Amino acid sequence: MLNKPIEVFEFPTNLGLRRKVDEVEPGVKALPKWLKYHGFYEALGIDTVYGLPAPFYSMEYNLKTGMLNENQVIEFAERQALLLGKHLRTDTFKLLIGGDCSILIGAALALKKKGSYGLFFVDGHTDFITPSLSKTGGIAGMDLAIAAGLGEEAITNIDGLKPYVQEDHIFCVGNREFDRSYIAPILDSKIHYFDLNRARSMGAAKIVDAFLKMVEEKFLDGFFIHLDVDVINDELMPVVDSRAEDGFTYEELAPLLQPLLHHSMCIGMEITILDPSLDENGVYTKRFIDFFLSLLEE
Repeated sequence: MLNKPIEVFEFPTNLGLRRKVDEVEPGVKALPKWLKYHGFYEALGIDTVYGLPAPFYSMEYNLKTGMLNENQVIEFAERQALLLGKHLRTDTFKLLIGGDCSILIGAALALKKKGSYGLFFVDGHTDFITPSLSKTGGIAGMDLAIAAGLGEEAITNIDGLKPYVQEDHIFCVGNREFDRSYIAPILDSKIHYFDLNRARSMGAAKIVDAFLKMVEEKFLDGFFIHLDVDVINDELMPVVDSRAEDGFTYEELAPLLQPLLHHSMCIGMEITILDPSLDENGVYTKRFIDFFLSLLEE
C-alpha cells in the first residue's frame, strides 16, 4: 500500500457529459457507490470519506459559449475546491472519484490555491479543445484546456486564478483520437504530449522520468494524476461514454502509474468516466479494482 493514509473524495457529477438519445442521463455519477459496493473502499482500508451530493443533471446549453451546463459545472468546481482546500495536507493521499472528467476543474482550482503543481494527465483523449471543436459541448471533453486556461474566462479564471495549471507543467499521455483538427490545439501548446503510439515507442520509464525531472526543475510543490479509464484498451474497459479501438493494456498502464503513485510528491489522483450503468454485472469494474490495488503494491 501507499506510505501515507488515503482519503477519498466523492465527486459524483455527470454535468460534463451530454445525454445520449437512449439515456435518461449519463450513469457515471454512480461510480463512488459502485466502487464501494464492489469492495474498493474496504480493500483500500478507507476510514475517511468526504464528498459532495450529485448535482441535478440538465441539458442546459449556453448558445453564447457553446458549452453544456456551464454554470452548474462552475458551481460544482467551486464547491469541490472549497472542500478539497480544507484537506489538502501533504501527509495524506487524496483519491478523487468521479463522475466525469469535469471534476479536474475543481481539483486544479484547489491545487492552484495551495501552490504550484504538475499534472500527469492519462486519458484516451486530449480533452484540450474549445467549444468550437466540440461535437457535444460537454465540458468533460474540454477539462484539460480549461485547467490550462484555454477557453471562456468564466470557467478558466475562477477567482482570478487562471491558469490553474501551467501548460509546461502538464504531461498528457494516451490520446488515441488522431484527427488533425482535434489534436491541433495541444500541438500548438507547451504541454508535453504523448499520444498512444508515441507513449508506446518511448516507453513508460522514460516518460515518468521526464515528468519527475520537470517537477524537480520547476520547483513544483507536488503533482496530481488524472486517470480517465477510457485510456484503457476498449476490450478491457468498454463501459465508458466515448469508446475507441485500442488503448493501453493494464500491463502497459501499470509502469506509467505505479512509480508516480508511490512518489513522495504525488498529492493525489482522480478516477473518472467508468459508467456503472454499462457494467451490469460489474465484470469490468472488478478487473479495474484488482488492477488499481496491484498498483499500490511496492
